[in-house]
Amino acid sequence: MKRTLLEAKVSDVQKRKVPQKHYVYVIHVGWSDGTVNIIYRRYNQFFDLQCYLLDAFPVEAGAKHPTDRMIPFLPGKILFRRSQVYDVAAKRLTALDEYCRALIRLPSKISECSMILQFFEAVADDIQPPIAE
Repeated sequence: MKRTLLEAKVSDVQKRKVPQKHYVYVIHVGWSDGTVNIIYRRYNQFFDLQCYLLDAFPVEAGAKHPTDRMIPFLPGKILFRRSQVYDVAAKRLTALDEYCRALIRLPSKISECSMILQFFEAVADDIQPPIAE
């Protein structure tokens, strides 16, 4: 039986310095088999997931009829000065939390697609993350 996502909650932002300075979002993920993981994702990983979903599900993305859109909007990329990097990451936290919650409420053909499941699956850096700042 394939496990499915039950919960995805973005709870924090952490600064990392490896391989270079960046911020990751801390996501608590609950699965149908009872497994609970904490994973860490950069904004660009959310962006890549969004691009995939919009291409893979054009009807649900509202490509032909914007009123048919059900794939949630991702907070946009923002150009900023270095001193504003944490502020931008922190401001995105609530919107990314809402985005994750909306993804798992989508119809199963989307919410259970391999790309979404892979995005929320724990990887080596999640199990042994670099030290947070």
